[in-house]
Amino acid sequence: MENMTLLEFARGPGLQWALWIFCLGVLWRIVGAMYLLGTKDISKARRKHYFRDGLRACLTRSAPAEAFEEKIRFQHISGYAWHLALFVSVLFFAPHILFFESILGISWPHLPNTIILFSGAVATALLIALLIRRVVHPVQRLISTIDDYISIVVVLVPLLTGIAAFAHVGARYETLLALHLLSVETMLIWYPFSKLMHAFMTFPSRYQSGTFFGHRGVKA
Repeated sequence: MENMTLLEFARGPGLQWALWIFCLGVLWRIVGAMYLLGTKDISKARRKHYFRDGLRACLTRSAPAEAFEEKIRFQHISGYAWHLALFVSVLFFAPHILFFESILGISWPHLPNTIILFSGAVATALLIALLIRRVVHPVQRLISTIDDYISIVVVLVPLLTGIAAFAHVGARYETLLALHLLSVETMLIWYPFSKLMHAFMTFPSRYQSGTFFGHRGVKA
């Protein structure tokens, strides 16, 4: 233990603790959300198939209302583009797939490194642009909390360190890889206790809202 290098710590105890905190934290948040829904609605359903309203809400709430589209078009398009670029970078990079395979026991085809590097660069640029917009836009700045800024930073740093490790720029590869892993582990620890949980909560909450309004005969 005394002679453990930074990379060995990041690959070993650091990763193990981060994964445990992430899994238990996510489970805690999901169970807590389900507990809040424990109150039974005893009102009479206005429609027979209001569960369809839940599925419809998952689709319709994925796009802003037409009245707001003009004012938030940049946020809307860049947000979806950022998520797509991040998705490609995380799930289709060969070393990442090997990592997921070691945990989940399943694998899938990877994309060429040039595509991964491009998608990572796009994700990084878009996230920086969204951060700048949050700082300079008067409304977004007003409604932003410390959670928003920390969440952006803890996602941005793994992207930056990942690109640096991929390009072997700034330090020895082992050091860059260790910093990348530690930044990912920091993100995993922060994840369950922040707004990053929207990845797990968004569609269930939309579905719940849709069924709630459908039960009452209101168009969601």
